[in-house]
Amino acid sequence: MEHGEGSRQSGDNTPRESSPFINNTDHDRGNYYDGKNMALFEEEIESNPMVSSLLNKLANYTNLTQGVTEHEEYENEDGVTKIAVKSSQMGTFIGVYLPCMQNILGVILFLRLTWIVGTAGIMESFAIVVMCCTCTMLTAISMSAIATNGVVPAGGSYYMISRSLGPEFGGAVGLCFYLGTTFAGSMYILGTIEILLTYIVPNTAVFVAEKKEDETEAMLNNMRVYGTCCLALMALVVFVGVKYVNKLALVFLACVVLSIMAIYAGVIKTVIEPPNYPICLLGNRSLQNHNFEKCMKTEVIKNVTYTTELWKLFCDSPHLNATCDEYFTLNNLTEIQGIPGLLSGVIKDNMWGEYGPSGMLVEKKNQSSVPVQDNSRDIYKPYIFNDISTFFTLLVGIYFPSVTGIMAGSNRSGDLRDAQRSIPIGTILAIATTSFIYMTCVVLFGACIEGVVLRDKFGNSVNKNLVIGTLAWPSPWVIVIGSFFSCCGAGLQSLTGAPRLLQAIARDGIVPFLQVFGHGKANGEPTWALLMTVGICEIGILIASLDAVAPILSMFFLMCYLFVNLACAVQTLLRTPNWRPRFKFYHWTLSFLGMSLCLSLMFISSWYYALVAMSIAGCIYKYIEYRGAEKEWGDGIRGLSLNAARYALIRLEEVPTHTKNWRPQLLVLLKLDSDLGVKHPRLLSFTTQLKAGKGLTIVSSVLEGTYMTLGAEAKSAEQNVKSAMHLERTKGFCHVVVSSNLRDGFSHLIQSAGLGGMKHNAVLMAWPGGWKQAEDSYPWKNFIETVRETTSAHQALLVAKNIDKFPCNQDRLGEGTIDVWWIVHDGGLLMLLPFLLRQHKVWRKCKMRIFTVAQMNDNSIQMKKDLQMFLYHLRLNAVVEVVEMHDSDIAAFTYEKTLVMEQRSQMLKQMQLSRTEREREVMNQSNVRRMHTAVKLNEVVVNKSQGAQLVLLNMPGPPKNKGGDENYMEFLEVLMDGLDRVLLVRGGGREVITIYS
Repeated sequence: MEHGEGSRQSGDNTPRESSPFINNTDHDRGNYYDGKNMALFEEEIESNPMVSSLLNKLANYTNLTQGVTEHEEYENEDGVTKIAVKSSQMGTFIGVYLPCMQNILGVILFLRLTWIVGTAGIMESFAIVVMCCTCTMLTAISMSAIATNGVVPAGGSYYMISRSLGPEFGGAVGLCFYLGTTFAGSMYILGTIEILLTYIVPNTAVFVAEKKEDETEAMLNNMRVYGTCCLALMALVVFVGVKYVNKLALVFLACVVLSIMAIYAGVIKTVIEPPNYPICLLGNRSLQNHNFEKCMKTEVIKNVTYTTELWKLFCDSPHLNATCDEYFTLNNLTEIQGIPGLLSGVIKDNMWGEYGPSGMLVEKKNQSSVPVQDNSRDIYKPYIFNDISTFFTLLVGIYFPSVTGIMAGSNRSGDLRDAQRSIPIGTILAIATTSFIYMTCVVLFGACIEGVVLRDKFGNSVNKNLVIGTLAWPSPWVIVIGSFFSCCGAGLQSLTGAPRLLQAIARDGIVPFLQVFGHGKANGEPTWALLMTVGICEIGILIASLDAVAPILSMFFLMCYLFVNLACAVQTLLRTPNWRPRFKFYHWTLSFLGMSLCLSLMFISSWYYALVAMSIAGCIYKYIEYRGAEKEWGDGIRGLSLNAARYALIRLEEVPTHTKNWRPQLLVLLKLDSDLGVKHPRLLSFTTQLKAGKGLTIVSSVLEGTYMTLGAEAKSAEQNVKSAMHLERTKGFCHVVVSSNLRDGFSHLIQSAGLGGMKHNAVLMAWPGGWKQAEDSYPWKNFIETVRETTSAHQALLVAKNIDKFPCNQDRLGEGTIDVWWIVHDGGLLMLLPFLLRQHKVWRKCKMRIFTVAQMNDNSIQMKKDLQMFLYHLRLNAVVEVVEMHDSDIAAFTYEKTLVMEQRSQMLKQMQLSRTEREREVMNQSNVRRMHTAVKLNEVVVNKSQGAQLVLLNMPGPPKNKGGDENYMEFLEVLMDGLDRVLLVRGGGREVITIYS
């Protein structure tokens, strides 16, 4: 705006804003300063009207608008570490496709997929598989784009994210990936022990339950003991012979492939000859059939009726007259085929799920039964129960680990013949293949197996066979042995990969407390990292439940995948010159879709685990940001911030800043001492208190000379200013310029500091103390020119007197006041500044008092009411006082002060006149009236505010005639005389107060 006008700047045809502050006052201008008391401000009458004339309008105003280095290093026989230089021979099939297949297909497929299908039904299970596979497919697309943009050494997602999004994100997600891989080791080991104790050697259990209700706890303890032993054995194998683990990878993969082939072969065989797995039902309840052979209550042998083994499980004696369980007595036994086959039509019954609480009986749908009242003894009967409560989101968390492992190919990019081609093709084909396997398995399981068998997690209704093994051809043992070795191999791979990932993060040095894990044996093996991995893995083993561990690692992997998608989206949006991925089937919308799906699955699976994973990642991020090492890795987030800043700056240029968007954006003008240190560091403290770290702050200073000779000094001064800003916790930018003189330097800063629409709108500087004693007039003339520059630029000006007496950031001012002397209205800046200061802890306990001046014709009582109403509209809590200053005769003291002022002028040095002639010649009425205003105002201010913590005063403008500059300094000096902390405030010619309304 033009200074003091409601219109826009010249050349802007936008209509004027409706304003009660400045507009609508033209009709009565010229009448406000008839009295002598306000002569100090009379030259600005047209731009800054008297508050007393506007208070009534203000009070009634109701329309307030508003790699890691390639970690896989080569160790020769002498133990000397060097970077491996080896020819890359692996192709897409061996190097990417098969490793991804091996990592994706595993324990969940063999041990839990049938149970998920039985519990959720075919439709919901299919939805789970589609959601999870879509998530990994989108992540694979993003990962392929990143991986083909350069070489990806060991570290996988950690390397990609750290080099794309910076060390903070890289470290956070790298550790999440590490924790996910470690807990995956726990899951595989628990799967291995479950297969061993449930299906291979169930009689080797250490803990045996004496009571039926203790069976679950006994099983958990067995899992803990055997799992710990298995973990120790695997850790020893990894420590001693990791090379053999890698060589056995194909053997473990062969086990998986043979097992899957056996499943499909078994499904085909069910069409011709379904396998014989009879299921015994009592009423509609499924029974455990490993304790009896015949599904009947009694049998007739040679015309004699005998009770069966099943009778003994429900009755108190083997005799026919025994007392039996009520449900056993009322319901009949039925034997059905557990694997009726592909063409049996059982798919109709398995289409929808059957969730339930822990302890719920597994019952056949559409089977009649006679209910009973007392079910308290059911736990002691050979029924099959839900071992955990089941619901859709739980199954998502349990299933998701089965689709992880998509980074196995990108982790081996250094060993690939053509990584740019192999990674996308191999990874996407592997996901497509495994997705097809999972989807078809869901349908085939639901079409071939009875629902009561599917919901029987441990195969108790089919003679303790692995449920998925009942479909296998030629024998269930193909699946049992294959899944056992598959889980063993996957566990070894996790214990091999996780320590190397941790070592890679540690060697990067971005997380200081992890540096110890960067060391290892002489041959480079990560000994300390392995011990850490074993310790974390043991936590998962002690949980002892595959169903409880699976959601934990789901969270960490989903967090990792989320940031892979984010990294690709950032890189794609930035389109920096070095972003040239060979894999072209990507778009930022796919990445954002993958990111959204990852986030959704996190909260679908387990909202509390999601919050824990996000909290861990957030804490690591903040730790690295605060303590981590600086890494120049081409931070994509900063690049995205740069793009966003550029876009925002361009948008800011398009529309002038509206009142409701006004913020105090400060240009702080510092003085430097002879050693280039900050002369008044408390000015930075005050800046911090005023800004509280928000908004734009530019701290600047000027060196006198030429840049060619003072370039080094300018950089040194800039470092000193930055250090002072750091000590005073001033958030902002630093700029030291070199100019031929200080006046021009400050003028250039006022005109050009900032960028585009993001420029300062207020200037903060210190009062030039000691200007009277200065040998030359340069300091105070420079000060006055700065005042004129800010006025011309329509910028606010804040001048702090006695800045060295202002409180530092560590101080806590006690009871006190911030006094605002509101003489003329300058847009509301005087109201805004105390409000901002009181947000800071230094000034928080200070109360706000507002004084305004009434003249002879003003109604003081009404003025006070109007001012209180105005503050009520602004929701400012302040004590209001109206001070009356009537016209009075100019005292002799004023003449004396004016005479002293005039004696300092150049004119007195040239003229040799008598005292009477001097008074008649130089004491013009204007200077006397101005000095009278300064003296009278000072008397009132000192009387009311001498004990205030801070006094804010309207700063009158400099005279239009530069010949009166020295007099202007005298006026200001008199105005502030006797006050410790004073802030002179000069508005920028526009409204600002409505921003807080």
